[in-house]
Amino acid sequence: MAEQQTPVMETPAAPVPPTGPRKGKSPATHEQKQKRRKMVRRAIALVVTAAILGGGGWALKKYIFTDDEAGLGEVMTMPVMYGSIQSTVSGMGNARAKNSATVTPDAGYRVLELFVSEGDYVEEGQLLYNLDDTAAQDALRNAQENVRTAQENVRKAQDAISDYDRELEKMEENLQNLTITAPHDGKLTDINRDIRTGDDLSVGTAVATVINDTKLRLHLYYSWAYEGQISVGQSARITLPASMSDYPATVEQVNMVKRVVPEGSVTFEVVFVMDNPGTLTEGMTASANLTGTNGEPAYPYESGKLEYYETTKIAVKVAGPVEFVSLMNYADVKEGQTLVRLGDKDALADISAKQNSRREALKSVEDAQKNVDNAVKAVEEAQEKLDNYHAVSPIAGQVISCGLMVGEEVSSGASIYIADTATMMIDISIDERNIGYVSKGMMVDIQDMMGNYYMGVVDSVSLSAKAENGVASFPAVVVVDNPDGMLMTNSYVDYTFVASQSDNCLVVPIQAVKNVTLPGAEGDMMGGEMMDPGMMDGDLIGEGDVSFPIDVIPEDGDMADPLPEGGDDALPEGDGAVIPEGGDAAPAGDGDLPAVDGDVVNLPAGNDVVALPAGNDVVALPAGDLVAIPENAVPQAMAVSVSGGNVMFIGGSSSRGPSAFQQNGTATVCFVKGEPDERALEADESWEVPEGFFAVLVETGLSDSSNVEIKSGLNEGEEVFTGYITNNASNW
Repeated sequence: MAEQQTPVMETPAAPVPPTGPRKGKSPATHEQKQKRRKMVRRAIALVVTAAILGGGGWALKKYIFTDDEAGLGEVMTMPVMYGSIQSTVSGMGNARAKNSATVTPDAGYRVLELFVSEGDYVEEGQLLYNLDDTAAQDALRNAQENVRTAQENVRKAQDAISDYDRELEKMEENLQNLTITAPHDGKLTDINRDIRTGDDLSVGTAVATVINDTKLRLHLYYSWAYEGQISVGQSARITLPASMSDYPATVEQVNMVKRVVPEGSVTFEVVFVMDNPGTLTEGMTASANLTGTNGEPAYPYESGKLEYYETTKIAVKVAGPVEFVSLMNYADVKEGQTLVRLGDKDALADISAKQNSRREALKSVEDAQKNVDNAVKAVEEAQEKLDNYHAVSPIAGQVISCGLMVGEEVSSGASIYIADTATMMIDISIDERNIGYVSKGMMVDIQDMMGNYYMGVVDSVSLSAKAENGVASFPAVVVVDNPDGMLMTNSYVDYTFVASQSDNCLVVPIQAVKNVTLPGAEGDMMGGEMMDPGMMDGDLIGEGDVSFPIDVIPEDGDMADPLPEGGDDALPEGDGAVIPEGGDAAPAGDGDLPAVDGDVVNLPAGNDVVALPAGNDVVALPAGDLVAIPENAVPQAMAVSVSGGNVMFIGGSSSRGPSAFQQNGTATVCFVKGEPDERALEADESWEVPEGFFAVLVETGLSDSSNVEIKSGLNEGEEVFTGYITNNASNW
């Protein structure tokens, strides 16, 4: 973006306004303001034209062919009138497309087909060219094969981990099996009496049998003719022919199997369960009495044998030395009770080794997965390159440049640049002194180098300035609609926008407003600072304070007489220098400076307040003395701290009107034709006020190349001095 310069709008400091604009008028409409502005401009143009054409001969006669003793010429004036004024910011910016894209193919490949050229309009997704993609196709196939290989390696590594998990699970189970416990409640039978502490037991060695004889089971078979007559939970009676006794039982299971008996009948199984009274054993012959759901008795095909409810044979599952043994035939045991405990021989070491192998396999999976990710990324890159061999437009727009040619290899950096020029962005730079006038949404007038005009809108303003060569500027962006494409990409344009505007305001020619140096502003300041004219009643100045206004006109308007020689007498009452009630006279020699006629007042300690008339230049304040500023005091001089509590007062001006002391000792004034009134300032000779005019302090507002807004100080219709008509062209 090119460096741009913007003019700086200067708004002079605003003094106290003596008068305001006309009152009682209703606000003008926009159309009325525009018409009034045009009328004012036309009137000014007509007046200037008439003055030039109609008065040319008279001016030549009077000022060229006659003598002018003063050498200044005829005084020119212009009336103060109502009008409109604008302040504008202008500069130069660089235009660019709001949306653009660059398609850059790989260098070294031959262009087979090219479907666009510079200036063509393309749609998003439209094919731009075809390159020789043989190598790209091979690269894509290789990358895809690498992905498949990497994925297979991941699968194998994951299978290895699964195998390790199963082995570790079995090893953990075997580790737990070193302790042999009762699988359920019951009695021990068939114990292995050969098991001794310290013996090494191998896998499969019988330990004992645990039987649960608290309940007994009986399996009987019934003819299929009883189908549906017997159900689970049905009550029955178990009979033992040997003892001619019976016991209550319950149908536990009905298994609809088909057992063919030798007589040719088909039967199904019914399982009964009964509580063991403690006198029954496994193998006893028994039968069951059962009544079907139809109320008829149901008879089994044959008797059966009683069985223990649970019978479990215990054997060694993991080899190891016996550390503990507790086996006794017919001893009652509870589920989980330890019967034999074997010592660990190699189980823990085997588990640790297997866990290490699993960790290595897990790392192999991670590495294999990284290879897969890299291979997938390579496929994506290969596919992207292949797509670039048959590139399509990423946006809709105009082909601004095309560096490809059919049949030739792509050179390094060759590309196709596409821009959507329907909307353009203009990069501008706003001077830091104007940035406060610029905001998003402001309308901007744009003109290109061909003289075409456009209307833009401020889209964004940076909050951070760029400093260069001691000047700070803020980047901003203007959006411009460009449907016809007349505004070219990367072209330079001029921009202008209205920073602020005032309607129905008082205006004067710019040459009527003058910045002048106030009387005494260049006097002996003695290293001090100017006072602030805003001090009010009750403000106190103590020893070492820098500046304050002190000259106050007494109510009777009399000024204090000069002090007599020696300064021994007190100042007379009412003459402007007032000693408060109870205060002492001011003898000579009590202060820091000698009493000189008219120049010095020495105050002894204890005098707190003093008001001095104009003309007394110095006050010496001993430590602790204070000066009070009366209410509504009109400052008449500037005070500058000297040393030791002494204060020097410099200058003086009129006793009425707003203060003429402005920043840095200057003021903004206009010379008004007529007799001086309450607005008149005491003028310095250097101001060169024309005869018949007086200086008026004015508050200015906006300005343009020819006029200045007057916010206060002047009235409509007054004539203000603008310059002289002379016979020297350089003095116009």
